[in-house]
Amino acid sequence: MRKSDKRRSSSLPGMPVGVPMKWLTAAVALAVVATTGPATADGPGRAPVAESGQQAEPGYGVEPGDDQGDEPGAEPTPERPPTSEVSWLSFPGGVFAVDSLGHTVRYRACDGDTGRVADPDMRVAAGVASGEVIVGGTGYRYRVPLAGRSEGTLEVVRRHRPPIELPGVVVTSPQPPTDPVAGARLFPLSGQLARAVADASLNPAGVTVRDLSGRYGDQQIAVNGALRPKAASVIKLWILVELLRRVDCGQVSLDDGVLVTPDDVVGGTGQLQFETFPQVVTLHRLAQYLIKYSDNIAANVLITYLGGFAPVNALIDSMNQRSTILARRMLDSAAAQRGEENYTSPDDVVSLLGAVWDGDILSPDSRDLMIGFMREQTLNTKIPAALPPGVPVAHKTGDLPDASHDVGYYLIPGTETAVAFLTAGPMATGDETVRRMARTVYDFLVTPTYAAVEE
Repeated sequence: MRKSDKRRSSSLPGMPVGVPMKWLTAAVALAVVATTGPATADGPGRAPVAESGQQAEPGYGVEPGDDQGDEPGAEPTPERPPTSEVSWLSFPGGVFAVDSLGHTVRYRACDGDTGRVADPDMRVAAGVASGEVIVGGTGYRYRVPLAGRSEGTLEVVRRHRPPIELPGVVVTSPQPPTDPVAGARLFPLSGQLARAVADASLNPAGVTVRDLSGRYGDQQIAVNGALRPKAASVIKLWILVELLRRVDCGQVSLDDGVLVTPDDVVGGTGQLQFETFPQVVTLHRLAQYLIKYSDNIAANVLITYLGGFAPVNALIDSMNQRSTILARRMLDSAAAQRGEENYTSPDDVVSLLGAVWDGDILSPDSRDLMIGFMREQTLNTKIPAALPPGVPVAHKTGDLPDASHDVGYYLIPGTETAVAFLTAGPMATGDETVRRMARTVYDFLVTPTYAAVEE
């Protein structure tokens, strides 16, 4: 769904817009999380730094101590501008990433990839990063606000050609809410999820939830959102996005075929292992099986087809998802023993899912195809098993002996939501933790919130 098509309602019909101060304060105290930042049980503000050295985002919006007045029903004061040290500009066919703390940028689009480029002269003032770098004779002049949902500009200047203006929307992790008052109604869910996480004594767990419907003002919440377990098969989402990005660029077609040989056959999850090889398999079938059956052969073949780990990690880096890495193939036990492992975090997963949903990284057709593959998921012992039959979801699981995950979209009409439930520790108890968190989110989404707002 493109951002321009997305329904942005500030409240449900008949919903009062004023939120009593006593409710907001209680909600924040219960949630013990920042309003949209990677929220943790340590309270609002900065989340713990991820193992990869990821910089946690500042908290913003309504926080304990903000002066909002004492009158019941008083409107919250305007939120502080939500800024991030890392932002990326989304424009048709590409992205331009900015790290204002490290003074680096990256241009990655259909016509090329600069890699990470240092810009020691980057100017950062009034919440805006600006500057110019020249790579291979091409200049990139940029002005990128460090606040999500802002408008930024990039000018590409090539020799003997007119400059190309590339305006676009700024994406941060997390994205700020479109309506802080509506977003405040999501805060109590954080407290409920914090209890589920605390009760999972055998499984360190993290969860990030982002409203996509506008019902909760596109608010994001998290508990241990910077948790960085092994990614397991959740990493396959990034493999698919990189493939579909190339389809959008016209560089490949899903009708193209790839030769799969007996040497490509591995076990674990998937359907291709039961077929006869060598044979030519279309990119469409590889992409579908990658998600629908979590096919390990499809994953490894696509990694090779895309050019190895580097292009997928370039995608990850261009979106500033610093807890995520693709470092080994599926079922490569020798690589795992060498310490080469795939990792991610709930915050990074929702960053990807949100970018896909909003049309920031894929075209509408590719977005719909990806979500369609996720709706066909055949491994349904976690999120779907926790919900009443028939609840529409699109999801991707991940399983290892010491990790259990399920991530994706709740597609309840009018309450569409991106979720990431990640755990470490024994898989069996991790499965149950994921189911409990999944049901907690569902019960909250389908429970009317009018009473809480009107108290």
